[in-house]
This record gives sequence, structure tokens and C-alpha cells, in this order.
Amino acid sequence: MRFEGAECSALGTLVGWTKGFKATDCEGEDVVDMLREAIRRRNEFDLDIVAVVNDTVGTMMTCGYEDPNCEIGLIAGTGSNVCYMEDMKNIETVEGDEGKMCINTEWGAFGDNGCIDHIRTKYDREVDEGSLNPGKQRYEKMTSGMYLGEIVRQILIDLTKQGLLFRGHVSESLRKRGIFETKFLSQIESERLALPQVRRVLRRRGLPGSCEDSALLREVSALVSARAARLCAAGLAAVLDKSRENRGVERLRITVGVDGTLYKLHPHFSRVLQETVKELAPQCDVTFMLSEDGSGKGAALITAVAKRLHNVGQK
Repeated sequence: MRFEGAECSALGTLVGWTKGFKATDCEGEDVVDMLREAIRRRNEFDLDIVAVVNDTVGTMMTCGYEDPNCEIGLIAGTGSNVCYMEDMKNIETVEGDEGKMCINTEWGAFGDNGCIDHIRTKYDREVDEGSLNPGKQRYEKMTSGMYLGEIVRQILIDLTKQGLLFRGHVSESLRKRGIFETKFLSQIESERLALPQVRRVLRRRGLPGSCEDSALLREVSALVSARAARLCAAGLAAVLDKSRENRGVERLRITVGVDGTLYKLHPHFSRVLQETVKELAPQCDVTFMLSEDGSGKGAALITAVAKRLHNVGQK
């Protein structure tokens, strides 16, 4: 979901749902008030909300607690997003020029205005049109684990229709949306998995392909995953260069806190992303720091800070 106005005052207006979530009468509403009212109706416990935090900000805060040089948070999993610390003087919508403020970019929506249409393929368009939110989150649909398997499926259908795969027969299994999960791509691309084993993985999904089919499937999966990692790295490189320019230095040393199953579990995604960042942002020395339960720990840290600031203000 996308929030705006989410600060320590615990105001959170829901702008729009993402990643398949959909609940009526929520968009445009303050979800903090809605949650407070739901808690009140339960009448089982006394609980207040002091902050609204997403997983990206939570990841940056968790890693920043251990490494003060961490000023960027990256999520590469079911969804895709980045946050970073921006100089207050560069934020026109907030008063004050001193210090820094966390900017949650919600970059999954990058391209919704058509600015990346020139790099979208017909497979991207098919995935977008068949999603629950067509026309939205276009960048996320090219980079996140929720959609990569569906891109692969669309490519396989096209190759099959061309007679290059599965003997030209588009089976009922292949027609099923969601048949390829992200973990499937990780399995297929694992170097420990020989082609006969890949073939068995296919058969479990009702796709009786040959070893040649398995080899082509592995190639398609590798290309889709590598593209996602490079696109994600391109966005991150832009944020890194922005941070370097803000500091006015020729070379920037910075830590990026990372969470997400795609980054952690895919056999090649993290390597391709890091190599591409190094190529696109050569003046930035980046340390990638894995976050463990970034959302939970980060939310706890932010809640503690918000509560302390509130107590200080009451004195």
C-alpha cells in the first residue's frame, strides 16, 4: 500500500493499494484513525499508534542502528522499494532547512506516467493488463518477485506458440496464471540443479518438457531475473548519486540496508544488482547490509523514538 503524510504524529492517508491488496472504503482515508476505531470496537486491549512505518523505512532504521553510515533502505522481495535520507533544504513541502528527513520513494510506481514505456516489453504489458491494478506499479512489475514468474510464463507461452518449446503445445497448466512463483525461478536457476532435475520440477507443474525445454526455461528465467536486478540497480544508482551530490563529495561511502526474499534467496539476484550498481555509480563505495526482520525491529525503534519525543514535548 502507498501512504502519504505518515509521520510520527501517526497520520496515514492511504493513497492506493498495491500487490493485490484491495479493501473497500479505505483509499483516501486516514488508516490510523480506522485502526484506532477497530481497536476501540474490540474493547480487549489499550493500544495507541504513534508511527506509521513501511518495511523499507524499517529496514533502513534497523541497519542504521547497527551502522550509522546506513542512509538507504532497499526492499527486493515480493515488492520493490527504496527510501533514503534527504537534506531538509531540498524538501520543498516541509518547513525548515536543518537536518535530514527520510524519503520513502515508493519507486514501484515509477513509470505509471508512461516515462518507461520505451523499455517495457509486450510481456510486461501483458502482465500489467492481467494484474489487479493495471497501469499502476509498472516499475515494480518489472523488478519484484511477485511478478517475475508471470513474466516468464508469458515468454514461455510466446515461445511455445512459435514452436520453440513444449512441441508447440500450450497446455492447460501453462495457461494458469501464477503457476511460476519466485521460488520456482530460484530453483530453476540454482547451479546445483541439473537439467534432469529441472525437468522434474516442470513435471510437478504439469509441464512434461524435455531436457532441451528445461535448458531454454533456465535461460529465460535467468534473463528475466537479471533484467530485474539491473533495473533495480539503476534506480538505486540514481539515489546513490543524488546522495553523493547532496554531500558535495567526489566519492561517497555509504551503507544500504537490504531486505526481501528475492535479494536473500535468489542465487544470482544480489550479485547482479551489486555489480550493476558498481558499474552505474562508480564514485560510490557501497556496503550492502542484510537486515533481519527489518520491518519489526525498525518499527520498534521508530516507535521508541516517537514516544520519547512525545514525552519530551509534554515536559
